[in-house]
Amino acid sequence: MHGLTALELARIQFGFTVSFHILFPAITIGLACFLAFLEARWLYTKDTVYRTLYQFWIKIFALNFGMGVVSGLVMAYEFGTNWSGFSQFAGSVTGPLLTYEVLTAFFLEAGFLGVMLFGWNRVGPGLHFFATVMVALGTMISSTWILASNSWMHTPAGYVVVAGKVVPTDWLEVIFNPSFPYRLTHMVIAALLSTALFVAASSAWQLLHDRAVPAARKMLSMALWMVLIAAPIQAVVGDAHGLNTLEHQPAKIAAMEGHWNTAARDDKGGFPLIVFGIPDMEREETRYAIEIPRLGSLILTHSLDGQIRGLKDFPREDRPNATVLFFTFRVMVGLGVAMILFGLLGWVLRRNGALYRSKAFLRLAVVMGPAGLVALLAGWMTTEIGRQPWVVYGLLRTHDAVSAHAAGPVALSLALFVVIYFVCFGVGIRYMLRLASAGPAPDAHPHDEPSYGPGSVVPAAIAAASTPNPMAPHGQREF
Repeated sequence: MHGLTALELARIQFGFTVSFHILFPAITIGLACFLAFLEARWLYTKDTVYRTLYQFWIKIFALNFGMGVVSGLVMAYEFGTNWSGFSQFAGSVTGPLLTYEVLTAFFLEAGFLGVMLFGWNRVGPGLHFFATVMVALGTMISSTWILASNSWMHTPAGYVVVAGKVVPTDWLEVIFNPSFPYRLTHMVIAALLSTALFVAASSAWQLLHDRAVPAARKMLSMALWMVLIAAPIQAVVGDAHGLNTLEHQPAKIAAMEGHWNTAARDDKGGFPLIVFGIPDMEREETRYAIEIPRLGSLILTHSLDGQIRGLKDFPREDRPNATVLFFTFRVMVGLGVAMILFGLLGWVLRRNGALYRSKAFLRLAVVMGPAGLVALLAGWMTTEIGRQPWVVYGLLRTHDAVSAHAAGPVALSLALFVVIYFVCFGVGIRYMLRLASAGPAPDAHPHDEPSYGPGSVVPAAIAAASTPNPMAPHGQREF
């Protein structure tokens, strides 16, 4: 950390904490919806395998939910400690949006989470299913408010600036700002895909080790249907999101594509897609570029001779880091293509009756387990780093948003966060993976309450999850 400024350290600290945290809300959203589907199928078919799967995944959901709460608490305080300039400038927008999350999503989840976790034999099946649906709905509502706040920072609308502070003038424009629908849809589908790949990896691991075979087959089948359907939809949504970004944040698109010059470089018109290269911010060029003629125009403008503005059209101080964005964007897109191909391969094997027998495919499913979360992280980094050097795009620069701290205290707190996060959440993640790999107990009775066992960390996670915090109800602060 030697030589880093307080601004750089504060950015690293927030980036580290939110990158670590974002994994948990994504799985929370996906698992809540998955649990609601499992219970609906149980009530409709009376097939006990669905209830067995519900009892299996509810433990992982509770643990993940608790870690999401704890990991997200820090960010609420970081707004005040490290980013007081942002809070003073835009608090009149972001503060109410987070309050709306508390009044809707948090109260909904807090009211029904206990029934969902412990109410199997204490309430009727209809009421228990209603509680599960309300918790799933709460995660969606929470995502809506958080993405409204985050999207406003990218495409601010419905405001005026008075005496150096933002004053909302139209809350509908604030909430439904130009990028909000695309970001919300993109994030929710990413959460569902991440969870589906996690479930598929868990079931594939169990099948490879001959554990809970009927339940594992059912899990794998449902997860692969989700991947097959959601991955292509995500590609379409991502394309629409890209067009929206091109309209409102053209410098970000130029950096993602590694394009420096606006004028066409193809002999036939249009501009190429740079498949690989190394953008050089100092030399203002993309070195070692491997290009496909005119494909960039087709993808970004839906025209073979369309143009985008190159990075040289923007002042140096307004350019995001093209070297980072170029690669994070390609990681996200590459994994997205891999998910589509994975879903198609699963569908082919299903039609041929070899889905559960192919050891190679089951191993591939295990390898693909973290792909959704890695793509989500890469996409988040592309979005947030691409907004730089702005915190509120076009209104507030990052160096004006940071608190007046010396570098030493920020470096110390960052070091402590790194150690504590890796130790505490490393243990939690390891335990969650052990639960996921073990599979449902072969002799589990469908009417049993979920069993956590002595010494389990799940009750502690549930206790943390039930502790209200007005700034971070369950840790979903940024996506």
